[in-house]
Amino acid sequence: MARRREQVLDAGIQVLGSEGARRLTYQAVDAAAGVPSGTTSNYFRNRAALIDGMVDHLQVLERRDWENFAAAASPADAGELADTVARFLEYATGPERARTAARFALYLEAIARPGLRPTLTRGRETVVGWGAEWLQRFGSPDPRRHCEILFDYMDGVAFHQLAFPAEDFDPAPGIRELLRGLLD
Repeated sequence: MARRREQVLDAGIQVLGSEGARRLTYQAVDAAAGVPSGTTSNYFRNRAALIDGMVDHLQVLERRDWENFAAAASPADAGELADTVARFLEYATGPERARTAARFALYLEAIARPGLRPTLTRGRETVVGWGAEWLQRFGSPDPRRHCEILFDYMDGVAFHQLAFPAEDFDPAPGIRELLRGLLD
């Protein structure tokens, strides 16, 4: 039963990220999940409950991705860190494009529904903690603040790539330049 719920949530994230908030309906999610009509409404009584579930599920998925990313990365210097972050951005705007777009759509939803903000903020805070450790290792005088700046930049780059996809997308040079400015 838990697997079916996750299947519905994965499909909801896919629909939101690839078709937009207006297309996020029970019917669209059921179809994307390949489940019988009415399945989504059995798990989520209304659209707000579906969105709440998607926010929680997205945090789990993104935390898992960041944990895998952090475990596999061991940059020796700021240049390697820039390359590692660039690879993550390429992943987030390539294979996980719909998930990243869904996250941005949920940020916009949080404007109207401030109750979503704590969950969305918790996920980011965890990742900022990991990134701050790296930046401290490379000499940042204010690693937490510098990590927040880096992540804000990454969000902007990802948003731009989603909205205006460039075939030759290479975020590494901009990330290198930003890190040089933060760490020098």
